[in-house]
Amino acid sequence: MSKHKKAHEKNAKLGYSLYLAAATCWALNGTVSKVVLLEIGDPLRVSQFRGTGAAIILTIFVALTNRKAFRIKPKEALLLAGYGIIGVAMCQWFYFESISRMPITISLLIEFMAPIFVVLYARFVMHVSVRNTVWLGLALAVVGLALVAQVWNGFTLDKVGVLFAIASMTTLVFMYLLGDKASQGRDPVSLLMWAFIFASIFFAALRPWGSFPWDSLQAQVTPFEGGTSVYPIWPFFAFMVVVGTLVPYVLVINSIRHIGGPGASIMGMTEPPIAAIAAWIVLGEIFVVIQIVGGLLMLVGIVVAQRAREQKEHEPLPNIPTAT
Repeated sequence: MSKHKKAHEKNAKLGYSLYLAAATCWALNGTVSKVVLLEIGDPLRVSQFRGTGAAIILTIFVALTNRKAFRIKPKEALLLAGYGIIGVAMCQWFYFESISRMPITISLLIEFMAPIFVVLYARFVMHVSVRNTVWLGLALAVVGLALVAQVWNGFTLDKVGVLFAIASMTTLVFMYLLGDKASQGRDPVSLLMWAFIFASIFFAALRPWGSFPWDSLQAQVTPFEGGTSVYPIWPFFAFMVVVGTLVPYVLVINSIRHIGGPGASIMGMTEPPIAAIAAWIVLGEIFVVIQIVGGLLMLVGIVVAQRAREQKEHEPLPNIPTAT
C-alpha cells in the first residue's frame, strides 16, 4: 500500500521541470522548423512530414501497449477527426505559414492569445462564471501586440503572416474546446495518436504522398545566420518529429500529473521567451526594446486572462500549441 501511495505522490519541482523541458523542445522546434521551411519553401509539406511521422510512431507505440485504444465509435470518430484536422493539422500548418513570413516569436505570441478567447467562449457561450480580470488580460495582450507591431510606424508586420498567425490562434481555440471533450473518455497517448492519424489523412488528401519531394531530405543547409557551416537537412526533419513533437507531449503528460492543468498553463508561457532566444542565436531575429516590452505585456495579459477561469482537472493538454 505504501508503495502504491508513493507512486502517486506529487512532486511540484519535478512537474515544473518536466514542463520547462517540454517548452524548451517546442521553442527550439520553431527555429528548427523555420530552417527546414527556408530550404523547402512549402509549409504544408513540412507540416505533413511532421504530422505523419508522429502518427506512425504513436500508432506503433499504442499497438504494442494498448490495442484497445484502436476501438472507436462513429460519434467519437467525428470528434477526434475534428480535433485532429482543425486543432492539429490546420493549427500546425497555419503556424508554419506564419513563421515562414515573419519572426517566430511574434507568430507564437499571437497564437498564444487563444486561451483568452477560450475563456470568453466559456463566459458568453457556455455561461460559465469567470472573473472580470479576463478583460484586463485581453487589454494587456492587445496593447502588447500593438507595441510588438509598432503600430505608430504603420503596420510593420507582414500582413499575410499575421493573418496566418490569427488563423493558427483560431484553430488552437478549437483544439482546446474539442480536446476538452475528446479527452474525457480517452487516455492522452491514444488521443494524440488519433489526432495525428486524422491530421495525416487530411494532409494526404491535400497533397498525395506520391508527389512528396523526397529529394529534399538530401539537401544541405546553413542554419546559422551569417554562418558558413553546412549541415544535412534530414536531422532537422527528424528533430521536428521526435524532439519537437513526441518528446514534449510525453513530458507534458507526466508534468500535469504533478502540477495540474493550471500550473502547466502558466509554465507554457516560458515557450515564447525561449523561442525568441533560439531564433536570435540561430536565425538572427532581433527585436527592439519596445517590442520586447510588448511581448512581455502580452504574456502577462494571457496569464491574467487564463487565471480568470480555473481549468478542469481532466484537461490533458492545457496551453499546448501543437503547431510549434
